Amino acid sequence: MATPQTRSFKTRIDLPAEQREKLIALLNQHLADTFDLYGHAKQAHWNVKGPQFHQLHELFDDLAEQLQEYVDLIAERATAMGGTALGTVRMAAGASRLAEYPLDPGGSMQHVEALADRFAALAATTRSAIKDAEELGDADTEDLFTEVSRGLDKSLWFLEAHLQG
Repeated sequence: MATPQTRSFKTRIDLPAEQREKLIALLNQHLADTFDLYGHAKQAHWNVKGPQFHQLHELFDDLAEQLQEYVDLIAERATAMGGTALGTVRMAAGASRLAEYPLDPGGSMQHVEALADRFAALAATTRSAIKDAEELGDADTEDLFTEVSRGLDKSLWFLEAHLQG
């Protein structure tokens, strides 16, 4: 991700500045991806149709709410590390690694399929971020990504359950 130059702030967190800069970039990349996925979940929530409308409408909204919590955790960690959270919609859109959500994915199960693909992609990069945070010596950011990873896997399970059977 090409991170715009941002001002850093003094902090008493006892990690070297070079490590914190790398962690802030890692956090901002995941902030962009997670915020983008939040938008995908809301897009599905607003546009789902069909016999399972109510159930999926509620599920997609629940998934979006969970993602919004992750967005906040990630952004706050970036700022706690002395960085700037790059958290506008435009910033997220410009930096997200997720595939664009289809304008018209088709029926309700196609919405589920599109979201499942994107949740799986974010879960995979989040597991990678756990390792990156560990290598940078930041157990707290590692733990944050572990929490997010666990939640993404659970959300993916909820989506995939609709595609089975």
